[in-house]
Amino acid sequence: MDARPLFQTLLTLAEDNMAFFQDVPTETGQRFLAAFTTIREHARCLEPMLDHFSAIYHIFDLDEHTPANGYRSLAQTVRCCVAHIIHKSRYVATNRRSIFFRTNHNCAELEAYCTALTQLRALVYLAQHLLTQNRPGYLFNHEDRGLSEQFLQEYITMQKGCFYGRCMGFQFAPSIRPFLQTIAISLVSFGENYKRNTSSIGVAAGSLFMSGKFAIDPELRGSEFERITQNLDVHFWKRFWNLTEMELLSSLASMASSQVRLSRPLLVPPHSFDLPLVSNPKLTVTITPPVAHTGPGAVQMRLISHELREGQDSEELLKLMRPEGTLALELPWKCKTLPRSPYLLVHFHGGGFVAQTSKSHEPYLKSWAQELGAPILSIDYSLSPEAPFPRALEECFFAYCWALKNCHLLGSTAQKVCLAGDSAGGNLCITVSMRAAAFGIKMPDGIMAAYPVTLLEVAASPSRLLTLLDPLLPLSVLCKCLSAYAGMESEQPDDSALEKLDPMDMMRRNTALLFRDLRLGASALVGSLMDKTGKHNGAGEGNEALRKSASETSLKCKPFASHKDARKKSQTCQNFLGSSDVQRDPSSTTPEPEDQPTFFFSDQDQEAFSSSSPRGLMFPDGFQPLRSIQPAASLPLALSPIVKNPFMSPLLAPDEMLKGLPPVHIVACALDPMLDDSVMFAQRLRALGQPVILRVVQDLPHGFLSLSQLCRETRQASAVCTDLIRNILMPSDTAPPRPTATLPKHRKLQRTSPAVAVNADLAPIQENGVPPQHKTSHTPAAESRAPRPNEEVQTTSNTPESQTGGHSLDQPNQSKNISTPPTASPILNAAIIPGQDSGPSSSTSGRGVGA
Repeated sequence: MDARPLFQTLLTLAEDNMAFFQDVPTETGQRFLAAFTTIREHARCLEPMLDHFSAIYHIFDLDEHTPANGYRSLAQTVRCCVAHIIHKSRYVATNRRSIFFRTNHNCAELEAYCTALTQLRALVYLAQHLLTQNRPGYLFNHEDRGLSEQFLQEYITMQKGCFYGRCMGFQFAPSIRPFLQTIAISLVSFGENYKRNTSSIGVAAGSLFMSGKFAIDPELRGSEFERITQNLDVHFWKRFWNLTEMELLSSLASMASSQVRLSRPLLVPPHSFDLPLVSNPKLTVTITPPVAHTGPGAVQMRLISHELREGQDSEELLKLMRPEGTLALELPWKCKTLPRSPYLLVHFHGGGFVAQTSKSHEPYLKSWAQELGAPILSIDYSLSPEAPFPRALEECFFAYCWALKNCHLLGSTAQKVCLAGDSAGGNLCITVSMRAAAFGIKMPDGIMAAYPVTLLEVAASPSRLLTLLDPLLPLSVLCKCLSAYAGMESEQPDDSALEKLDPMDMMRRNTALLFRDLRLGASALVGSLMDKTGKHNGAGEGNEALRKSASETSLKCKPFASHKDARKKSQTCQNFLGSSDVQRDPSSTTPEPEDQPTFFFSDQDQEAFSSSSPRGLMFPDGFQPLRSIQPAASLPLALSPIVKNPFMSPLLAPDEMLKGLPPVHIVACALDPMLDDSVMFAQRLRALGQPVILRVVQDLPHGFLSLSQLCRETRQASAVCTDLIRNILMPSDTAPPRPTATLPKHRKLQRTSPAVAVNADLAPIQENGVPPQHKTSHTPAAESRAPRPNEEVQTTSNTPESQTGGHSLDQPNQSKNISTPPTASPILNAAIIPGQDSGPSSSTSGRGVGA
């Protein structure tokens, strides 16, 4: 993909604004000038790097119809940030002389995105280093542990707060960003009171009381978010994620979701039983209850069914019911009992192996039960760190076997069985199937794994670099969860540091802090409105805001020197390109040498790492990423060797174990740090001749299934998972025809000049064998003033659907604009919509700005 039009637009706007603000002697004017100067420098360095990345994208794809890997995602994120900066730069250029131009607010927003672009440039350098160190076609480096440790050290010291303030979730769909901001505000408020109160009620009350200051101050929110993610333990994340398990919240979510006849918690006693072998049904194997760490114990699960079926009202099943305090009500039992379904869905929930239960995943499970017409058994396995590996695997395998043995109680004949799970649950789906194959019992007919984690090592990959800016899955949180599952975290939180405060003292202190923050925020707002009176550019000298942004401080403390060209390619890059010493795996899906690119970076613009040290990686001369002012996090540099166990990291399983898996259907997110786990696992299965399907959804974060009721994009991504499960249970030759679903693209940024095309790299949905389609560009005037018929969705309604277009989920699109080159993905035209500026506390959400 040619990124030159995008960066040329950015350079033009930056130079125009620099020419204007260099004659403005005020402090704000000089801040604008410094920001635009830094942006120009980054644009000149990033353009050739992204151009050369686009030449080698295809090497790491599963196939030509599934263009997805971490290098693509990182480049897409950079282009999205650049598109936001173009939008803000154009707004500044258009309104800088207006008396209504909010100088300080717009300068703070521009500085925030400038800081984000600085850190993204560092990630591109790190991705370049990965490119030269890994074997061709491999996204992970399993041999060089030092490389992953160096990347972990870089992550610990790099500033991350800029991605959690004004730039929160800029890479995701606009409809997701307000929710992410709410999550961030809740997290920092919860974290501020976490070590001050021992009771959940006290933490919740204090968090609600203190959330206001984080809503009005994006910089404070970002700094506090960074502090929390770097320094708190896994027990904090466990408690925060389990807020969705609170009776009131779970009941409200349950009542807002699809209604089902049955949602019953069960408690299966730890009794052994026999199952027949597939190879010889006359022989049986004994299934023993889970015993790891805590000894034999009952397994909790939940049965969900949209219709009441035979066996679900039996006395035998009623004896297994466990009490559950909830406000949700089941529908009346006086209804017709249907015969047993031939289908059964066994579900393993996500939550990083440390949090959540089937209750927090119940809303989308109810939708699945309604659409599939099959009973669902969701397993509430024991969580880490109290019950680390292999306890969860043992319980899930025992529950799967129990479901096969007692399917008559679940309202199913189990003729077709599907395993489904998300994140950690996707990992358990794969490992349970591997264990079933080892025991020789009935295998599931297929697996639907949504954004699974298949490598539980702290290993560097291009997609895992995105943990630096992902608000739902920071690298520190990922490391804590993995170490807890590996048994390296303490079972009890350290309460010695809890701050004991009298309730009245806490109320007095919090009230004083709130009024102080409100006073400072009001003063800053009034100052920003008054300081431009009588000034031709709105940047007054006497009335600067009382609080300067963290981004401005970073710009002043860390000046960026000019980029120096590196004339010689690194030896590692030369070895990667032409050395005959590189060992190739005969089973690898890597292209042959003649398909490899003959270059990575031009002699004039190449920026390679010149050297490295044990303390971290060395960046090219003249550049350093912004460093965090927070204390360094204590992240585990090396997990227990148990993470290499194939039942823990299926990506490392031997070929013979993977050959026994049933058909695997994977749904991944293009912007998910776990994307490379899905791509590499699919590549391994494809190389072994195993049936595998990889579908990639765009612009959504990790964990979108739990957000399935939030917006249209998440509902339709959840429908992708439903369709894959339906294909497993009801193959296309037996399933009734269904109407084609469409997945519209989220609203893009659009430039005022239609002559320049801004390209986004990936289509909204990608599936092997289904080429995505192009989206035609349109003028900003038509979008902002009048509805315009879209070439993909024929409608004249001025709604978000009519502006975003659509894409078929179930069949190839028949548009004449389809183009499927053999080695490059189709290109969508992103746009930059010139619009009005947002409020001080909303950043980019709600503006329709995205990429």
